[in-house]
Amino acid sequence: LCSAACGAAPGITLLVVARLAQGLAAGFMAPQNSALIQQMFRGTERGRAFGYFGATVGVSSASGPIVGGAILALADGMQGWRWIFYVNVPIGVLAVLLGRRLLPRTRKSGRGHVDVPGVLLLGLGVLAFMYPLVQAESGGLRRLWWLFLVGAAVLAVFVRRQRRLLARGTTPLLDPRLFSTVRGYAIGAGVGTLYFIGFSGVWLVFALFYQHGLHYSPLESGLAVTPFAIGSAGAAVVSGRLVDRFGRLLTVWGLSGVIVGLSTAALLLRFAPLDHAPWLAAPALFVGGVGGGFVVSPNITLTLRDVPVRMAGAAGGALQTGQRLGAAVGTAALPGLFYLVLGRSDDFQVALFIALCAALAAMLTSLALAAYDWLRDRRRRAAHGKCAQEVANTPVHSRQL
Repeated sequence: LCSAACGAAPGITLLVVARLAQGLAAGFMAPQNSALIQQMFRGTERGRAFGYFGATVGVSSASGPIVGGAILALADGMQGWRWIFYVNVPIGVLAVLLGRRLLPRTRKSGRGHVDVPGVLLLGLGVLAFMYPLVQAESGGLRRLWWLFLVGAAVLAVFVRRQRRLLARGTTPLLDPRLFSTVRGYAIGAGVGTLYFIGFSGVWLVFALFYQHGLHYSPLESGLAVTPFAIGSAGAAVVSGRLVDRFGRLLTVWGLSGVIVGLSTAALLLRFAPLDHAPWLAAPALFVGGVGGGFVVSPNITLTLRDVPVRMAGAAGGALQTGQRLGAAVGTAALPGLFYLVLGRSDDFQVALFIALCAALAAMLTSLALAAYDWLRDRRRRAAHGKCAQEVANTPVHSRQL
């Protein structure tokens, strides 16, 4: 309904309002994906289910830019953009019908508590961080730097409120126990958030570079970045079967692949001749996509692995919220940086290179967190094995004593 309203919007104001409503609806829907998988599957089946979930994300990433570009190519006139929103209507109707038929029905457990002040605090804190980034092209970082301090203060109040609600026995919006008592959850959430900061903003920057810098059509721009999404979709299916065997090491490998692929593509698009650079960058993007397929769904599996089923909804919601916030910050920051550099140098290659370097910085931080978690888990297993060996070597009478 919101997507149809976007397509029918008579002006920019109603379009923005409809997009806001669409985002609210997506916020209600997205956490249910991981929560349902967490509740319905166990063990290796859960990893496989998250693998298919990650593959679906990859296929969507692959088909979205191509389908969007094809729609714009086929739709004539200035109103052709509306069909990008109308195309979601039959897809949504089909999803509703399949959901009613296939998703399990659950018992009503009473009216849940919604922390409305917490929602407002979280939203205002994120908005304070994002607004200077969105306004970077017009000097927003210099004029509005103080909003970063405001955002930090608001988020600190939000965290304090969540702890106070928990102490009073009221369900908080974001349960602090997920980060303090559930093994691996805090690091997994950090890995996902930082990865999405770099991952989500990259594709808008690529679209700006190809369409405005190289004058590609939207369809050609979508095809240029398809190798990443194809590699990601294929690797995500395989990763679901490997996550139980390799654990966090799989995420370390994946992030390393993404960093190698994107950094190679950045160098090629910066220094290679523009006539050949997109073709030369395609294999590097494919390598990065394969790495990306080993990041998203394995990280979700590992982050939620030790979460109690009773906290599955809250854990999935918090994890998805972190990823969406990361995506929002990345989508605001990287294009803002792209335009900021472009305004000073008037060089699309330099602007793309700087923006991709910023994305790689977020991914390198994510890799550092994943590597730390892997090394910590490895030391834990080694210590556990040493203790087991010492017990096995202890004489029987000592063990009985």
